[in-house]
Amino acid sequence: MGAADQRYFDALRRAHFPPERNYLSAHITLFHHLPPSLLEELAALFRAIAADTPPPRAAVSAVYSLGRGVAFRIDSPDLIAIRARIADRFAGLLTPQDQAAPRLHVTVQNKVAPPEARALLAELARDFRPRPVEITGIAAHHYRGGPWEAAFARNFRGPRT
Repeated sequence: MGAADQRYFDALRRAHFPPERNYLSAHITLFHHLPPSLLEELAALFRAIAADTPPPRAAVSAVYSLGRGVAFRIDSPDLIAIRARIADRFAGLLTPQDQAAPRLHVTVQNKVAPPEARALLAELARDFRPRPVEITGIAAHHYRGGPWEAAFARNFRGPRT
């Protein structure tokens, strides 16, 4: 995300995400698990996508309940198209979760008691207004049993048409 959006969502995560589970900066997940054996091919694909794709248009469209947490819905046909491009390349290797239709979002709270989640949802919903969110790049991470490790990241550089 752009710097201002990153700061905003990270601040919400610091304030409301259980600290012992808050391993990552705020992010929009396109895939939950791609096999590590694909890393080199994925890096090459990300380079190609970043080179020929302009920054995707996206909007924060709603704040909603995760039951035991809260997230912001992200609407972006551009990000869905990028995700489809990646999914097409690795079609037979996707987990059932990653084969399902994506629900793009930024989680700012998770794994808390439902009353705590409802209170945050009410607080955030009170002043919520849909707005654009800046998407600047795409990244991959390794899951290391808790902490995540960055694998690589690329900024979108394609021309806007």
